[in-house]
This record gives sequence, C-alpha cells and structure tokens, in this order.
Amino acid sequence: MNVLSRIQLLLLLFVLTTVTAQNPIIHNQFSADPTARVFNGRIYLYPSHDILGKPGQGRPNWFCMEDYHVFSSDNLTDWTDHGVIVSQNKVAWVDSTTFSMWAPDCINKNGKYYFYFPAPPKGGARGFAVGAAVSDNPCGPFIPQPVAIKNVSGIDPNVFVDKDGQGYLYWSSRGFMVAKLNDNMVELASEPQVIANLPEKGLKEGPFLFERNGIYYLTFPHVENKIERLEYAMGTSPIGPFKMAGVIMDESPVGCWTNHQSVVNFKGQWYLFYHSNDLSPKFDKNRSVRIDSLSFNGDGTIRKVVPTFRGVGATAATAQIQIDRYSRISDKGVSVSFIDTTTTFAGWKTIFAAKDAWIQYNAVDFGNLKLKSVSIRSSSKTGGILQLRLKNTTGTVVSTINIPKSKDWITIKAPLSGVKGGIQNLVAVSLSNNPIEVDWISFE
Repeated sequence: MNVLSRIQLLLLLFVLTTVTAQNPIIHNQFSADPTARVFNGRIYLYPSHDILGKPGQGRPNWFCMEDYHVFSSDNLTDWTDHGVIVSQNKVAWVDSTTFSMWAPDCINKNGKYYFYFPAPPKGGARGFAVGAAVSDNPCGPFIPQPVAIKNVSGIDPNVFVDKDGQGYLYWSSRGFMVAKLNDNMVELASEPQVIANLPEKGLKEGPFLFERNGIYYLTFPHVENKIERLEYAMGTSPIGPFKMAGVIMDESPVGCWTNHQSVVNFKGQWYLFYHSNDLSPKFDKNRSVRIDSLSFNGDGTIRKVVPTFRGVGATAATAQIQIDRYSRISDKGVSVSFIDTTTTFAGWKTIFAAKDAWIQYNAVDFGNLKLKSVSIRSSSKTGGILQLRLKNTTGTVVSTINIPKSKDWITIKAPLSGVKGGIQNLVAVSLSNNPIEVDWISFE
C-alpha cells in the first residue's frame, strides 16, 4: 500500500464514526431537523447540525449551524457518521458569516441524489434562499449548484416525488408554499402556490409530506400556545386540498421550543424522526435527533406518538447496553443523570439508591450466542448488590453481581446462567440500600 493510499484509508476511518445509541440516536454531536430516507434498503439521516456558537459566529444565543452531516443505519440502532456533505463556506451563493444552515432534505431520482438546504444568500438580502447539491451517492460527495433555486424564498425545504415521477418542492415562508420541480430537480416547473386550509394563527414551519395508501400527509410543527407541537393534514394529491386531521406529538415535556419531523417506512414499520434537547437541557438551541414508532388507525389517521427514552430497534446483548435509556422504571429509588455535566456527550448513568429499585430495558437481542458472563461499568462508594433478570421484575435471575467499593468507575465481570436466545427484556434490580451507579451492561 503506497503512502497516498494509507492516508486515504486513515481519512476514511476518521470520517466513518459509528454511534450505537437509543434516544437520542446521535451522541457525538448535536443534531436536529431530521429527514430520514430509505435508499437501497438502508436508512439515511440528513439532519441539521447545531454547534455552540463562538463570538462572531451568527447571532448570539441563537441557532448556530455551519454544515451538514449524513448518517446511515441498517437496524436503527447502530448509526454511521459519514462526515460533512455540505458546508456554508463551500457554497458560492451562501453568506458564510451567518451560520444559518437550517433544516435540509434529500431525495433520489434518475440515479442521482439531490440535497436541498436553506441559507441566507450573499448580498445583504433579508431572509433565506434554498439551494441544492447533487451526488451519485447518498453519502456524497455532494456538489452544490452555483446559484439558489429561482423563485424560492424561505426555509425548511421538503421534496416529494410522486408515483408518476413528478417532483414537488415544499418550503416555509409566510405560510407553506409548493411548486412542481423540473426533471433536473434543481429548477421549478410551476409558479409557487400557497397551501390553504392550515392554521392561520401561530408559527408554522418544517413541512414534510409523505404518502400512504393514496393519502397524502402534510406534517409540520405548529405553535398553538408557546412551543411547537407536531400536527398534520390529509389530502388526496401532493398539492391538496388538505384538511387538518390532528396532532402527531404534543408539546415537549421538557420545554424544548422547537420540534421538526420526518416520517418513513423502514422494513414494514413506520417511524417518526424528531428532535429534543436531551444533550443540552439548559439551552434548547442545541438539539438531538430521536426516533419512535408511528402507527395508523383504520381510517388512515395517525395515532399520537408519545416520546420515549428507549426509542426503537433491538440492542445486541454484546453491545454496551445503556440502561438509562429505559423502557420502564420503578416509582422510587432509582434515577438518571449525566455522567459528566460538563461533557454531556458522555451520556447518562443510572443511580440505584434503595433496595428493590429497578429499571427495565426492552428488546435486548441475545441471538443464539452461548453467553457465559456479564460485564458492568459501575461505581459505588459503599458497595452493593445488583441483580439482572429477564422479561420483567419477577423474571428469571441470570446474574447476581457484587459491586465493590470504589470512588472511580470500574468494570466488573460476573458469571451468567439461564440465558436463552432471542429478544428479551432486561431488568436490573438493586438488592441493597447502598447507592450504586451504572454506566452500561454488556454480555459476553
């Protein structure tokens, strides 16, 4: 292997970062405004990228975004970061002093991938324009078009290609706009028109349209009170008319002012991608992408989605299982907090503080492996006992782990018995009143 090939390999390994996570699904950076797309049987995620703004980077204490990453997964649990695909300082028409690369979208047509994004244009004009970048691969490299799309002024572009091959572009302006796209997907083929019959009061943004069984769903965030909730309207064509149908997700229980969504069918199941401020609870301009399952009623209306920590997807028993992303938790005696409040990307820990306190993590995939031991990363100044059970709080005991006294995080290994294959729920129960902190659990 020559020197150039080695350098290229090292760069590839540096860029392709795999993140194993539940909600939020991305732990190595802030991410928001997620558009999820399925290309060639794999799911690709195109979010915006929040950063902590420094002096001179955009508006103080506001959203700060300078580029876009793309992520992909084949199981909704293990996500690969393919690196930056578009940045503000490499797009000819973008004012790179604004740090306002807001919610994007991506679509496949004619063997090409078209990435759409909003940004303030050069020249001092107020507001946003929308541009496109084109690639032969869903991960890039994407080549930005030299000019923004003519007659499109606004934010949050969303693109939809109907069954007849016609493409449509939607965006937020004063209301929602829609126009047909030319076959080249970077020019409009019709005059923009306003989408009618939507709420007139309160901020609306982030349109995302999808089709199911001949029904076209226009989904969007809307501020009816003080913060955004996810709502939707239903119609019989991509341009309407639409009729308001209900709420997909209520306002954030933790007060995150924005939300932004996409809806996708992956391997026969529908999912809602959205965001919250999990990794930045005191500053909701740094957000993180989440996923939860979505389903429909018999009449085609959408059942309301309740946000979860556990999210979706099975977790391999041999992975580091983050039990703080729990499915269920006892009423008292157990809590969750950041491992390090100064570096929230390090994630959370589970704190057991009372006997019989428990936490349950659903859908651990034990496969057909002959597992013999379990490792646990924990800390306890007093020592304690933790028991692992399968199925539920009264299920089969597979390990009883003595946690020694330690001021620091240590990894403890204990024997395992009675584990059967397949997907099962994992329950951790404290057998003492001594405080025990747990980072992760993994089977071997």
